[in-house]
Amino acid sequence: MSRYAILNQVKQLDPITDNQQIVFLTGAYEYPWLTQRALEFALFRTYAVPSISELLAKTAQFEHHGQRRYDDTALIIAEIVEYGYDSERGRVAIKQMNRLHGRFDISNEDFLYVLSTFIYEPIRWNERYGWREVHNTERLASYYFWREVGTRMNIKHIPPTYAEFEAFNIAYERENFRYTATNHQVGEATMRVFLGWYPKPLHPIIRQVIYSLLDEPLREAFGYEKPASIFRMGSHYGLHLLRQIIRLTPPRKTPYRLTNRATRTYPFGYRTAHIGPIDDKSSD
Repeated sequence: MSRYAILNQVKQLDPITDNQQIVFLTGAYEYPWLTQRALEFALFRTYAVPSISELLAKTAQFEHHGQRRYDDTALIIAEIVEYGYDSERGRVAIKQMNRLHGRFDISNEDFLYVLSTFIYEPIRWNERYGWREVHNTERLASYYFWREVGTRMNIKHIPPTYAEFEAFNIAYERENFRYTATNHQVGEATMRVFLGWYPKPLHPIIRQVIYSLLDEPLREAFGYEKPASIFRMGSHYGLHLLRQIIRLTPPRKTPYRLTNRATRTYPFGYRTAHIGPIDDKSSD
């Protein structure tokens, strides 16, 4: 199979009517590892917003059950992305997500911002570190995909175009990113989850690498120190080197699906309707 077979297939599809197929092809075949990292950092960005971090700090879920909170979020997103919002699995995931969110008083603007990060962060990461250029059809498909998910989440006033939603994303961060104690608290709880995936002697290095991948406004909103230049250069050069390696390797023949893999929280599988905080025993 040609290294550009998936891209050629994407070019033949319509970003409006075929957005579910395009998002799946891009995430499962073209940029699976990079898209997963981008979505992790997309969620990390939302914790730099005081209204969001205050709510998360109040629930204490990240403080006491950080890995579960991470896995729950990743799996719900994966159910929607890997099977589509029109599938039975996708509908169950959106229903469960709405049920979990419905317990809290979350502003529509905060919902809009979180939704926007799912569109623009993967695109920005793929543009910066992906093995090939992102095609405009992929950009538009991501917008139409997540706009439909947002509609099914009852999010109001979703900007009507890709460019307008991106402008909202940029303006929202400019106006809302600022340091608070709860930002730092939730950021550190999330950092402990990331660090927990590596041997303890590597934690100082991994922390510096993560700092290096945060832009300055985001880093300052968490109250994190500026990383040493060696880590900044090493992190970015490392990702650029990975891009070159992937470009030279054979293309994937089977799709990457997080939903088919064991997670730390659910090593033997899970039911989407049961995903959520451990003190929440209700199910669909």
